[in-house]
Amino acid sequence: MGAAALCALPWALLLLGPLLPGQGLQANPMLTSEPLRSQPAQPPGAEMGGFTPAPPASAQEIHPLNKQPANGSGEGHAKPRKAFPVLGIDYTHVRIPFEISLWILLACLMKLGFHVIPSVSSIVPESCLLIVVGLLVGGLIKGVGEKPPILKSDIFFLFLLPPIILDAGYFLPLRQFTENLGTILIFAVVGTLWNAFFLGGLMYAVCQLGGPGLNHIGLLANLLFGSIISAVDPVAVLAVFEEIHINELLHILVFGESLLNDAVTVVLYHLFEEFANFEQVTIIDIILGFLSFFVVSLGGVFVGVIYGLIAAFTSRFTSHIRVIEPLFVFVYSYMAYLSAELFHLSGIMALIASGVVMRPYVEANISHKSHTTIKYFLKMWSSVSETLIFIFLGVSTVAGHHYWNWTFVISTLLFCLIARVLGVLVLTWFINKFRIVKLTPKDQFIIAYGGLRGAIAFSLGYLLDYRHFSMRDMFLTAIITVIFFTVFVQGMTIRPLVDLLAVKKKQETKRSINEEIHTQFLDHLLTGIEDICGHYGHHHWKDKLNRFNKKYVKKCLIAGERSKEPQLIAFYHKMEMKQAIELVESGGIGKIPSAVSTVSIQNINPKTLPVERILPALSKDKEEEIRKILRNNLQKTRQRLRSYNRHTLVADPYEEAWNQMLLRRQKARQLEQKMNNYLTVPAHKLDSPTMSRARIGSDPLAYEPKADSENLPIITIDPASPQSPESVDLMNEEPKGCGGLPPSPEEDEEGLVMRVKEPSSPGTDDVFTPGTGDSPSNQRMLRCLSDPGPRPEPEEGEPFIPKGQ
Repeated sequence: MGAAALCALPWALLLLGPLLPGQGLQANPMLTSEPLRSQPAQPPGAEMGGFTPAPPASAQEIHPLNKQPANGSGEGHAKPRKAFPVLGIDYTHVRIPFEISLWILLACLMKLGFHVIPSVSSIVPESCLLIVVGLLVGGLIKGVGEKPPILKSDIFFLFLLPPIILDAGYFLPLRQFTENLGTILIFAVVGTLWNAFFLGGLMYAVCQLGGPGLNHIGLLANLLFGSIISAVDPVAVLAVFEEIHINELLHILVFGESLLNDAVTVVLYHLFEEFANFEQVTIIDIILGFLSFFVVSLGGVFVGVIYGLIAAFTSRFTSHIRVIEPLFVFVYSYMAYLSAELFHLSGIMALIASGVVMRPYVEANISHKSHTTIKYFLKMWSSVSETLIFIFLGVSTVAGHHYWNWTFVISTLLFCLIARVLGVLVLTWFINKFRIVKLTPKDQFIIAYGGLRGAIAFSLGYLLDYRHFSMRDMFLTAIITVIFFTVFVQGMTIRPLVDLLAVKKKQETKRSINEEIHTQFLDHLLTGIEDICGHYGHHHWKDKLNRFNKKYVKKCLIAGERSKEPQLIAFYHKMEMKQAIELVESGGIGKIPSAVSTVSIQNINPKTLPVERILPALSKDKEEEIRKILRNNLQKTRQRLRSYNRHTLVADPYEEAWNQMLLRRQKARQLEQKMNNYLTVPAHKLDSPTMSRARIGSDPLAYEPKADSENLPIITIDPASPQSPESVDLMNEEPKGCGGLPPSPEEDEEGLVMRVKEPSSPGTDDVFTPGTGDSPSNQRMLRCLSDPGPRPEPEEGEPFIPKGQ
């Protein structure tokens, strides 16, 4: 990033050189545009900066072999001796870059001081403070007898505005922008046209009724003035709305309007400027002027898309030279802007289109270091440009020529507010008929109140020619008044008004994989619903565009396997890399175990590190003991759950008998495990629940209960039931001691006895009926089910569960 900034700094200094007119050869701190070569030739005897210039030498004298000895023996052409021959003062040699650096340093120091003092930044917006600094600097320069610099329109449109628009277009929230594109276009096109014609018509009426000083201003001049002052300025909107952290919907509506109304402003400005030179305006001129709007707007978008695709295709081959990757982004974007301005197309639309088109493909091709360089360099460049714009607005206010007319200025300010409010109310009433999420009265107030004017209006007014518009100074005075009112009054009061109206603010949340999955799922779902309904809406065309992009465009513009990578996987890799870098920058990577997965890293906030907790160290035996306790308890909890059956509901008194049965079973299993440890024969594996049911079904006589175990709780099992062994059916369970007789010791030692459920009728169940072994169904069941281990003798009547301890 530092290398790119150092490479671009000389070009920026060279381009900003003509910012100011020259003030002679005095060592003043102002920017001048007079080059060094334009200085008049000095006489041979004159001295400047400690040096005496000599007359031009001939070729023979310049030749190294014809050099004279440097001992001053020449006839009248030797330089005077100095105490220190190497030292001297030559300010004219470094004046232009030195003064540009001073202005940039002043802008950065003002920005730094603004954020260092929180009491000022919480009340006054940054743009207001910078304008005040410009007023003070301009007054200081004028007080010492020098002419303050004026912000020239060419410098503004060619060098200061493009970085701000490129930063906004490259990092534009594309999803919110496309979802609200219809509303943004209505505000940008219809709203700007309404403001321009409404304001121009009313100002023409004011000029006709305002007295002799305004009668000479015609209709075209007033319409031109209305087109200049009606456009919302993106620089002012960005400066104010980013500080109040308004919600995404309102921010994208106002900022999107300020970006897209550039096409309308450019068309109206050049149209009325051309009409002012015509003797008569015909219907054909009006129709061509209307068509020129589509040419300017769509032409700018087309130029931006072409340069964006070229930049994406070029980045495909930069894998071996990563250093120049950020340069392609900057150069192609700037070339798109200049190419659009070359044909009087919308340069702002070209910059936005190029940034939006190239970003997904360029980021897939370039390295992460190049991506970081692009991000920080754009932010730095746009921030410095924005600071210089507001400072020079203040300086130009002091240096410019003004003509104050109370009637014209106050009428302009009043009609600007009225036109903005009426336009927003009428257009919102129409837009809400088609929007699912309606714009509330609070939203309408913020949209109307956030229509700020800025340096674009001032620069367009400065471009007016005195020969055709003799009232240029009055127009500039009214424009500066409107800019100061919107930036100072509306910009300073919008934050307390947002808090007073409890307008929803922006929530700083990081995107997650879960959110991305659900977003894509909803997009596919809505696309399917539109296809079923036969309605070709927003989601249908978006899906078509995504399919075309995946099938054709990605294969041409993205190198390697990244072109075939699914969108969700690409988003995961991007988010994983971003969070890992943030974690490293915050210094928290050393506190994370090496075994932590990338999924766990996503849940770590690198900015606010949690307080370290001292966890007790557990031994292996202790951990195993805790796992065993949890396993046993969870198993008992799971076994105590019984299936719901509306025919056989279990009453509460059976709860105690059920618990006793589970305890007996657990003790029996523990005893069997202990006995197996002393036997030489391998222990018999416990039958699974499915195998137990199969054994009962295959030989039900082997599990007949003892003759003296009639009072034991009996669990009747349906062998054909697909239920789990935990959800047995308590059809005939009686707790011991029921019927008024205490349980005998023999009964307590007998255990529990399982009985097979009798079939409902002789003919309904021939699979498990005793004595019908020759039936086909019984033979199929016996072939399918195995019978592991020796069977007990039928006369023993071995119980299902051994005797308890």
